[in-house]
Amino acid sequence: MSYFRELPNVEFENFLENSTGSQDYILLKNIFIRGKLRDDLQNVFTIFNKYEIEDDERPDQIADDLYGDPFLDWVVLVTANIINFQNQWPLTNQQLYDYVENKYGVEKMNATKYYKTKEIRRKSDNTLILPADLTVGKDFSIPDPDVYGNIIYPATGVSNYQYETELNDAKRLIYVLRPEYLQQFVKDMRDISKYGFNSEFVDNKTIRVTNSKVLSP
Repeated sequence: MSYFRELPNVEFENFLENSTGSQDYILLKNIFIRGKLRDDLQNVFTIFNKYEIEDDERPDQIADDLYGDPFLDWVVLVTANIINFQNQWPLTNQQLYDYVENKYGVEKMNATKYYKTKEIRRKSDNTLILPADLTVGKDFSIPDPDVYGNIIYPATGVSNYQYETELNDAKRLIYVLRPEYLQQFVKDMRDISKYGFNSEFVDNKTIRVTNSKVLSP
Protein backbone atom coordinates (compact mmCIF):
# COMPACT_ATOMS: atom_id res chain seq x y z
CA MET A 1 0.00 0.00 0.00
CA SER A 2 2.24 2.77 -1.26
CA TYR A 3 1.94 6.39 -0.18
CA PHE A 4 1.48 7.72 -3.71
CA ARG A 5 -1.43 5.39 -4.38
CA GLU A 6 -3.28 7.12 -1.55
CA LEU A 7 -2.81 10.60 -3.03
CA PRO A 8 -5.69 12.14 -5.02
CA ASN A 9 -5.39 12.80 -8.75
CA VAL A 10 -5.21 15.91 -10.89
CA GLU A 11 -6.11 15.96 -14.60
CA PHE A 12 -4.07 18.65 -16.36
CA GLU A 13 -4.89 19.88 -19.82
CA ASN A 14 -2.34 18.38 -22.18
CA PHE A 15 -0.20 21.04 -23.85
CA LEU A 16 2.38 18.59 -25.17
CA GLU A 17 2.98 17.94 -28.85
CA ASN A 18 1.08 14.67 -28.66
CA SER A 19 -2.13 16.40 -27.51
CA THR A 20 -5.24 15.30 -29.39
CA GLY A 21 -7.31 18.39 -28.53
CA SER A 22 -8.74 20.56 -25.76
CA GLN A 23 -10.31 17.55 -24.08
CA ASP A 24 -7.02 15.72 -23.79
CA TYR A 25 -5.79 15.56 -20.17
CA ILE A 26 -2.78 14.10 -18.39
CA LEU A 27 -3.50 12.27 -15.15
CA LEU A 28 -1.05 13.10 -12.35
CA LYS A 29 -0.83 12.60 -8.62
CA ASN A 30 -1.40 15.68 -6.47
CA ILE A 31 1.91 15.64 -4.60
CA PHE A 32 1.06 18.95 -2.94
CA ILE A 33 -1.40 17.16 -0.67
CA ARG A 34 0.19 15.93 2.53
CA GLY A 35 -1.49 14.38 5.53
CA LYS A 36 -0.28 15.47 8.95
CA LEU A 37 -0.83 13.93 12.33
CA ARG A 38 -3.13 16.08 14.44
CA ASP A 39 -1.19 18.16 16.96
CA ASP A 40 -3.42 17.04 19.83
CA LEU A 41 -2.49 13.40 19.16
CA GLN A 42 1.26 13.93 19.42
CA ASN A 43 1.21 13.40 23.19
CA VAL A 44 -1.34 10.56 23.32
CA PHE A 45 1.16 7.90 24.30
CA THR A 46 -1.42 5.08 24.27
CA ILE A 47 -1.48 5.34 20.47
CA PHE A 48 2.28 5.32 19.92
CA ASN A 49 5.33 3.40 21.01
CA LYS A 50 8.84 4.76 21.31
CA TYR A 51 11.16 3.31 18.73
CA GLU A 52 14.92 3.62 18.39
CA ILE A 53 16.17 3.47 14.81
CA GLU A 54 19.13 1.14 14.46
CA ASP A 55 22.15 1.83 12.28
CA ASP A 56 21.35 1.42 8.59
CA GLU A 57 17.63 0.80 9.30
CA ARG A 58 15.16 2.14 6.74
CA PRO A 59 11.49 3.17 7.12
CA ASP A 60 10.33 0.28 4.91
CA GLN A 61 12.13 -2.19 7.17
CA ILE A 62 10.46 -0.72 10.24
CA ALA A 63 7.06 -0.84 8.51
CA ASP A 64 7.59 -4.46 7.51
CA ASP A 65 8.56 -5.37 11.07
CA LEU A 66 5.68 -3.48 12.73
CA TYR A 67 2.87 -3.82 10.20
CA GLY A 68 3.94 -6.67 7.93
CA ASP A 69 4.05 -4.40 4.87
CA PRO A 70 7.16 -2.48 3.73
CA PHE A 71 4.98 -0.20 1.57
CA LEU A 72 3.56 1.31 4.77
CA ASP A 73 6.83 3.16 5.25
CA TRP A 74 4.85 6.38 4.76
CA VAL A 75 2.94 5.62 7.98
CA VAL A 76 6.26 5.50 9.84
CA LEU A 77 7.33 8.82 8.36
CA VAL A 78 4.01 10.62 8.90
CA THR A 79 3.62 9.54 12.51
CA ALA A 80 7.25 10.46 13.20
CA ASN A 81 6.54 13.87 11.60
CA ILE A 82 9.42 13.42 9.18
CA ILE A 83 9.05 15.74 6.19
CA ASN A 84 12.62 15.97 4.94
CA PHE A 85 13.98 12.43 5.01
CA GLN A 86 17.50 13.45 4.08
CA ASN A 87 17.82 15.84 7.03
CA GLN A 88 15.60 14.17 9.63
CA TRP A 89 16.50 10.49 9.29
CA PRO A 90 19.70 9.40 11.09
CA LEU A 91 22.79 8.71 9.02
CA THR A 92 24.48 5.35 9.16
CA ASN A 93 27.81 5.21 10.98
CA GLN A 94 29.69 5.26 7.69
CA GLN A 95 27.59 8.11 6.31
CA LEU A 96 28.14 10.07 9.51
CA TYR A 97 31.91 9.58 9.33
CA ASP A 98 31.96 10.69 5.70
CA TYR A 99 29.79 13.71 6.52
CA VAL A 100 32.00 14.84 9.42
CA GLU A 101 35.17 14.29 7.39
CA ASN A 102 33.78 16.35 4.53
CA LYS A 103 32.51 19.12 6.84
CA TYR A 104 35.53 19.54 9.11
CA GLY A 105 38.38 17.76 7.37
CA VAL A 106 40.36 14.87 8.84
CA GLU A 107 42.63 17.18 10.84
CA LYS A 108 39.71 18.88 12.63
CA MET A 109 37.32 15.99 13.16
CA ASN A 110 38.47 15.55 16.76
CA ALA A 111 39.09 19.23 17.47
CA THR A 112 37.03 20.72 20.31
CA LYS A 113 33.68 22.10 19.19
CA TYR A 114 32.67 23.51 22.57
CA TYR A 115 32.87 22.83 26.30
CA LYS A 116 30.11 21.56 28.54
CA THR A 117 29.79 21.28 32.30
CA LYS A 118 29.79 18.22 34.49
CA GLU A 119 27.33 17.96 37.35
CA ILE A 120 28.69 19.27 40.64
CA ARG A 121 27.04 18.60 44.01
CA ARG A 122 28.09 19.63 47.50
CA LYS A 123 29.43 16.53 49.20
CA SER A 124 28.09 17.46 52.62
CA ASP A 125 24.39 17.60 51.70
CA ASN A 126 24.23 16.63 48.00
CA THR A 127 22.96 20.07 47.00
CA LEU A 128 23.17 20.67 43.25
CA ILE A 129 25.77 23.35 42.62
CA LEU A 130 26.11 23.07 38.86
CA PRO A 131 23.95 21.11 36.42
CA ALA A 132 25.48 19.04 33.66
CA ASP A 133 25.61 19.79 29.94
CA LEU A 134 25.65 23.59 30.08
CA THR A 135 27.67 25.10 27.25
CA VAL A 136 30.52 27.16 28.70
CA GLY A 137 33.84 28.69 27.73
CA LYS A 138 37.18 26.88 27.81
CA ASP A 139 38.32 28.62 31.02
CA PHE A 140 35.07 28.22 32.96
CA SER A 141 35.60 27.41 36.65
CA ILE A 142 33.85 27.66 40.02
CA PRO A 143 35.11 27.61 43.64
CA ASP A 144 35.09 24.22 45.33
CA PRO A 145 31.80 24.12 47.30
CA ASP A 146 33.40 22.16 50.15
CA VAL A 147 36.96 23.41 50.36
CA TYR A 148 37.43 27.17 50.48
CA GLY A 149 40.01 28.49 48.05
CA ASN A 150 40.18 25.48 45.77
CA ILE A 151 38.97 25.81 42.18
CA ILE A 152 37.00 23.23 40.21
CA TYR A 153 37.15 23.17 36.42
CA PRO A 154 33.93 21.25 35.71
CA ALA A 155 33.98 21.55 31.92
CA THR A 156 34.89 18.93 29.35
CA GLY A 157 35.57 19.38 25.66
CA VAL A 158 33.19 18.04 23.03
CA SER A 159 34.81 17.26 19.69
CA ASN A 160 33.33 18.03 16.31
CA TYR A 161 32.79 14.33 15.71
CA GLN A 162 31.12 13.82 19.11
CA TYR A 163 28.91 16.86 18.51
CA GLU A 164 27.69 15.57 15.15
CA THR A 165 27.22 12.08 16.59
CA GLU A 166 24.99 13.43 19.36
CA LEU A 167 22.89 15.35 16.84
CA ASN A 168 22.56 12.23 14.70
CA ASP A 169 21.68 10.00 17.66
CA ALA A 170 18.93 12.41 18.71
CA LYS A 171 17.17 11.55 15.44
CA ARG A 172 17.09 7.85 16.28
CA LEU A 173 14.26 8.08 18.81
CA ILE A 174 10.88 8.37 17.11
CA TYR A 175 7.29 7.51 17.92
CA VAL A 176 5.58 4.86 15.78
CA LEU A 177 1.90 4.05 15.51
CA ARG A 178 0.84 0.96 17.39
CA PRO A 179 -0.36 -1.77 14.99
CA GLU A 180 -3.88 -1.91 16.45
CA TYR A 181 -4.52 1.65 15.26
CA LEU A 182 -3.13 1.14 11.75
CA GLN A 183 -6.38 0.48 9.88
CA GLN A 184 -8.12 3.49 11.39
CA PHE A 185 -5.12 5.66 10.58
CA VAL A 186 -5.06 4.55 6.94
CA LYS A 187 -8.83 5.09 6.66
CA ASP A 188 -8.53 8.60 8.07
CA MET A 189 -5.70 9.41 5.67
CA ARG A 190 -7.83 8.25 2.74
CA ASP A 191 -10.76 10.35 3.92
CA ILE A 192 -8.77 13.56 4.18
CA SER A 193 -7.29 12.94 0.73
CA LYS A 194 -10.71 13.15 -0.93
CA TYR A 195 -11.80 16.26 -2.77
CA GLY A 196 -14.91 18.18 -1.83
CA PHE A 197 -17.32 19.14 -4.59
CA ASN A 198 -16.17 22.13 -6.66
CA SER A 199 -16.16 23.42 -10.23
CA GLU A 200 -13.18 21.21 -11.11
CA PHE A 201 -14.67 18.09 -9.52
CA VAL A 202 -14.51 14.82 -11.45
CA ASP A 203 -14.90 12.51 -8.47
CA ASN A 204 -13.74 12.54 -4.85
CA LYS A 205 -10.28 11.37 -5.91
CA THR A 206 -9.85 13.48 -9.05
CA ILE A 207 -10.12 17.12 -10.13
CA ARG A 208 -9.63 18.56 -13.62
CA VAL A 209 -7.76 21.82 -14.12
CA THR A 210 -6.92 23.84 -17.20
CA ASN A 211 -4.11 25.84 -15.62
CA SER A 212 -1.49 25.45 -12.86
CA LYS A 213 -4.03 25.84 -10.04
CA VAL A 214 -4.35 22.80 -7.80
CA LEU A 215 -7.31 22.66 -5.46
CA SER A 216 -7.11 21.25 -1.96
CA PRO A 217 -9.38 18.41 -0.85
